[in-house]
Amino acid sequence: MQVAEKAKRLKAEGRDIISFSIGVPNFLPGEHVYAAAREALARDSGQYGSNRGADLLLDAFLEHIGKLGLTGYGRVNVATGIGAKHVIYNLAEALLDEGDTIAFPTPYWTSYLDIAEIVNAKIELLPCPPEQDYKLTPAQLDAALASKPKVFLFNNPSNPTGMVYTREEIAALADVLVRHPDTWVITDDIYNRMVFDGVGYHNFVQARSELRDRVIFIDSLSKTYGMPGWRVGFMAGPEEVAQAVVTMNSNHITNIPEITTAAAIAALTGPQDVPMQKCAEFQAKRDQVMAALAQIPGIRCPRPQGAFYVFPDISVAYGKTHAPTGLALANDVDFCNALLEAKGVACVPGSAFGEPRAMRISYTCPTAQLAPGLQRIQEFFAELQ
Repeated sequence: MQVAEKAKRLKAEGRDIISFSIGVPNFLPGEHVYAAAREALARDSGQYGSNRGADLLLDAFLEHIGKLGLTGYGRVNVATGIGAKHVIYNLAEALLDEGDTIAFPTPYWTSYLDIAEIVNAKIELLPCPPEQDYKLTPAQLDAALASKPKVFLFNNPSNPTGMVYTREEIAALADVLVRHPDTWVITDDIYNRMVFDGVGYHNFVQARSELRDRVIFIDSLSKTYGMPGWRVGFMAGPEEVAQAVVTMNSNHITNIPEITTAAAIAALTGPQDVPMQKCAEFQAKRDQVMAALAQIPGIRCPRPQGAFYVFPDISVAYGKTHAPTGLALANDVDFCNALLEAKGVACVPGSAFGEPRAMRISYTCPTAQLAPGLQRIQEFFAELQ
């Protein structure tokens, strides 16, 4: 958000800025979503809604996850929130007491660290460097769970790396989880419909059904349906956990607004052509970004297969100077600041996600801006001494 704000400020000053910074999908949902919202507005009851979520919304979500292969859940197993971030925060409040440990892989989505600190949890980071394709290994997970952290938080597909775990990789990690019954498992999988190359989305519960009593699945409308500002998130998991989130909702938000609920139901149950089209477009953009990075000597970038991020290791530039501006590049923050100042391209330093050797490129910008932005990055590297 800080990078995006700086980019906006420079743009307001008249600079030609291309933003690869903020993780928004940059498309709008289908017209049927707006039609449902308008209809709901016309017949608005003005009343409080359910703390858990309207029955029709819960049913729509259950049908939605059923298509992912997550079956056997009922209304008592699900709850809603004001976006996935709110649901994760509620889960942290519900599952973690002060001093409990939460473990998650690095790179991580920035809010994980903040939420853990807010609830005074201990944090165990599990480093997954580019040398292992930013993915957690079963051995790492086994070692981490041996100390019995209260929560293991997992993100697939990943923000910021875009990496996706294969069926075999999920199965191997699930086998480890089964051996450590004292840890809750949260799978933050909001990019589950944005998976490329036919690799598919896979979940621990599918691999080992006995994990159903400990795994909490998180989803959202934001990325799949181009609705980040509508703020609708979901969880599916054990009944007692869902009830705890409902209790939190009753004291935090009361309910998701009626009009937003109607739009969410329409998104989940209506035509899916927009999400499918955008997934194909993002795969093509991924290919374009990877091709451009491959032409830069020294950059290492595991191939992402989901979401809309690329997370290259740019540490080859550290210790160098950008010749035209004289800006020295000691680290990722220096690099991203210099890239923005010199070339008008906004990216996010990897240290924001726990990996200071990298930077995040979000390629959801208008298609016409992608090639020029990538060319500017290539030029920037070519000007380093």
